[in-house]
Amino acid sequence: MPRTDTGAIPLSIPTTALWLVGTTVLALLAYYFIGVDQGAVSIFGSDMHVHEFVHDARHFLGFPCH
Repeated sequence: MPRTDTGAIPLSIPTTALWLVGTTVLALLAYYFIGVDQGAVSIFGSDMHVHEFVHDARHFLGFPCH
């Protein structure tokens, strides 16, 4: 006998929109910290901690930083 339950989870439009917005915000934050934040022009002032933390990932992904 074929299985009729596909295991799909019904999602409402507000739930889907919330997941989409949340994922987009997290992706933009990751892009900023890895690809844009240079330390000297950081939104946190001249603090280089974030820059140094993601330094190797930035080069691995092809972002120049110096």
